[in-house]
Amino acid sequence: MECVFGLVGDGFTIVAADSSAVHSILVHKSNEDKIMVLDTHKLVAASGEPGDRVQFTEYIQKNVALYQFRNGIPLTTAAAANFTRGELATALRKNPYSVNVLLAGYDKETGPSLYYIDYIATLHKVEKGAFGYGSYFSLSMMDRHYHSGMSVEEAIDLVDKCIVEIRSRLVVAPPNFVIKIVDKDGAREVAWRQSIKDTGAVPV
Repeated sequence: MECVFGLVGDGFTIVAADSSAVHSILVHKSNEDKIMVLDTHKLVAASGEPGDRVQFTEYIQKNVALYQFRNGIPLTTAAAANFTRGELATALRKNPYSVNVLLAGYDKETGPSLYYIDYIATLHKVEKGAFGYGSYFSLSMMDRHYHSGMSVEEAIDLVDKCIVEIRSRLVVAPPNFVIKIVDKDGAREVAWRQSIKDTGAVPV
């Protein structure tokens, strides 16, 4: 019951992911961070088979760091997205990764951006996107409430709405979520409402 979603606001991109590590009917842990920091201004949120997800995101992270080490400049978000897409496409003909990725970043020249990359190497630049069973509800919530140029407070409120909807609709809903934001000041984690975290209740 994985849930990964994100959106682009006014000068930032925000992504959220559940933090449950499950296999079949078992929950192995509930504090798994599925949003990896690629560098100071890039995030990659991934869903899919746990082994593929961890191995592939670490592989992308190390190659992004290697490029910066060799060339002295970091990859742009668009370049990192295209590199990620290329690696998925190459693996698709050999030993494919069962992993879906939302890549978020901020560049001085172009501002915030969000890229949708699925397991068959489809790449799209989007304003909002989601993967997993939670996407059925988070996408509908974002279709209803999202607008371009959202403030940070509006975006966090919309993310909270998506979390409430996911937790109230899914039969087996993830109890915990991680939310991270990237803007001109870099990538960092933000908190979701304590009332939602503690009770899981749907506010009236």
